[in-house]
Amino acid sequence: MSNPGALTEESPSVQAHLQIMQGVISRMAANSTASKAWCITIVSAILVLVADKSKPEYAFIALVPIFLFLALDSYYLALEKAFRDSYNEFICKLHEQRICSEDLYSVVPKGNMTNHQIAALKSFSVWGFYVCLGVMVYLAKELVL
Repeated sequence: MSNPGALTEESPSVQAHLQIMQGVISRMAANSTASKAWCITIVSAILVLVADKSKPEYAFIALVPIFLFLALDSYYLALEKAFRDSYNEFICKLHEQRICSEDLYSVVPKGNMTNHQIAALKSFSVWGFYVCLGVMVYLAKELVL
């Protein structure tokens, strides 16, 4: 006989919690994408100013936002991974019928954030993008400016 007050997949509170978690995960992914877009915008603006002033020696100033956005992007990706781990743990508990009311609406990243950030830094979506952008700044300085 099942418990009439038990939390199941169909429970409105469980569905609301899952929607909250999915929203947080989506925002972290969107923030990562926005970091890349802002980085390109700022680096491009710096290179345009450097070219306008005919000061190619200042082109490497564009590396500063590259490093800052690399750190920010890897942070967002680490948070996304940590929240996905939290989401997956919640789903496992739900399927094993071990979910309790304390598990609801607790939106806390799961795992070691340092390890998640290191993994994010190693991902191609981070180093591939920012290394390529850094190489492009170097080539712009040497060949164009």
